Amino acid sequence: MDRSATLVPLRYVDVGGHGPEDVVADARGRVLTGVEDGRVLRLDGLDGTPRVTTLADTGGRPLGLELLADDALLVCDAERGLLRVDLTDGTVDLLADAVAGERLRFCSNAVALSDGTVYFTVSSSRYPLTQWIGDIVEHTGTGRLLRLTPDGGLDVVAEGLQFANGLAPSADESFLVVAETGARRLSRHWLTGPRAGHTEPFVENLPGMPDNLWRGAPDEPVWVSLAGPRVPPLDLLHRTAPAVRRAAARLALHAPFRPSGTIGVLAVDDHGETVHHLTRRRSGYRMVTSVCRTGELLVLGSVQERGVAVCAAPAPK
Repeated sequence: MDRSATLVPLRYVDVGGHGPEDVVADARGRVLTGVEDGRVLRLDGLDGTPRVTTLADTGGRPLGLELLADDALLVCDAERGLLRVDLTDGTVDLLADAVAGERLRFCSNAVALSDGTVYFTVSSSRYPLTQWIGDIVEHTGTGRLLRLTPDGGLDVVAEGLQFANGLAPSADESFLVVAETGARRLSRHWLTGPRAGHTEPFVENLPGMPDNLWRGAPDEPVWVSLAGPRVPPLDLLHRTAPAVRRAAARLALHAPFRPSGTIGVLAVDDHGETVHHLTRRRSGYRMVTSVCRTGELLVLGSVQERGVAVCAAPAPK
């Protein structure tokens, strides 16, 4: 991993709700996010006078977002499933809430490809969002990647993932990059070619736990949020017997969680090479679960905070 540069904060913007977990930028440079009370918000004027507008209410807990071409938004809702939100009138439609008779417990992130196919992740089949740390500690490997076809077909295309999280397509849509938070790696799921349908490591041994991914355009890198730094004792725990990990998970669920003061983001290209690595130690803004770029700004989201952090974007490489 290349030596990191400093992540430079410019301002903090309170969004009027807790936990803007994912952030995505639209073509006009506005940023969309979802908060704990179910609202989907649009943030304007992040380079000057910020304005926050409520666009919809999912009635659940919105996490990963994906903008669609027809002025709509895909929303992975941790309580309701995969949703489509009409950004003109706030209408919310349910696209999927179960697969093979099993309820989707913890939808996390989604991407829509040019042919209309939607891929989305389920982080855990055992733990809900409110107990996410239990899955990270137990290392269950119950994460999944699902596919929703334009005709409404829904199937599981990959499973056994360690807390499947963010998604981003390659520039030519030949593969998907999948964040496996619990394994500190990015994986590659092939969509075309001789290895279509196979999932393999793409970037391993990341300096932190990857969360949401974001790609603004095919010629831009994939931005990776790091929700927390590497925790060596956790790496050791993951090598122990399942019974030991289950016992540790039960303890973790009742222990107070204190996010690290070290935050970071990465940008990687389609060869898995690091383009940017930005970090900040002793940050007042904790647990960065998403990042997007808009103009000369990087906008950070966090499932722990009540607002977004606006930082200086690095010069292109």
